[in-house]
Amino acid sequence: MEVLGVDIGGSGIKAAPVNVETGAMTAQRFRLPTPEGASPAEVAEVVRQLVDHSAWTGPIGCGFPAVVHHGVVYSAANIAKEWIGVNGEYLFKSITRCPVYLVNDADAAGMAEMSFGIGRNLTKGVVVMLTLGTGIGSAVFVNGELLPNTELGHLEIRGKDAEKRASDAVRQRKNLYWDEWGGRLQEYLSTLERLIWPDVIIIGGGVSKEADKFLPYLKLRAKIMPAQLLNQAGIVGAAVYAASRLSA
Repeated sequence: MEVLGVDIGGSGIKAAPVNVETGAMTAQRFRLPTPEGASPAEVAEVVRQLVDHSAWTGPIGCGFPAVVHHGVVYSAANIAKEWIGVNGEYLFKSITRCPVYLVNDADAAGMAEMSFGIGRNLTKGVVVMLTLGTGIGSAVFVNGELLPNTELGHLEIRGKDAEKRASDAVRQRKNLYWDEWGGRLQEYLSTLERLIWPDVIIIGGGVSKEADKFLPYLKLRAKIMPAQLLNQAGIVGAAVYAASRLSA
């Protein structure tokens, strides 16, 4: 079965058809820039263009950078405030004329890693997937089952959201050395461990390809592992989520 996976990010919106039995993309990923301001109407139009480019008429899974509950957007930490209260599934379905299933983007990345990546054999205990990018996204799995919309990047560290101290965007903006950023990440992850006691923490996001540069600075009780799917995770996971909704 194939599903079109769409990954909505702060700088780009990407899409590709995915074989949800194997996790493989069946065509090259296509990317368009996220419109400045990223209003609901503007983002929906870009999604329509991606669907038209693929000549797609089947189901679509869409990873979105916000809390998504029953298709409705309930937060806007890194997107336009206009999104709050919008039924994203209905909006995208209306413009694409396809069935659309909307999911938090970090949850999508986590589903990809747990299905086809580093977490595919981690079916027992608590696994936390963190996406380190513009912010910090999180996905929590208990015995292989997703606990959606956890938003653990907003834990308070030194009076600030954790993602305002330890995201990859902060590392780049402040030009931090790997050991400096590793210290900030250690503080955040230690706080996380004290709250939910995970067995495994998976580090995702684009920075995971540089894992050998910062993992040596992290000392945790949980086993810490770099993600495997990198930039494909959002697309693959969105497709996997849509397939799970269809089967349910």
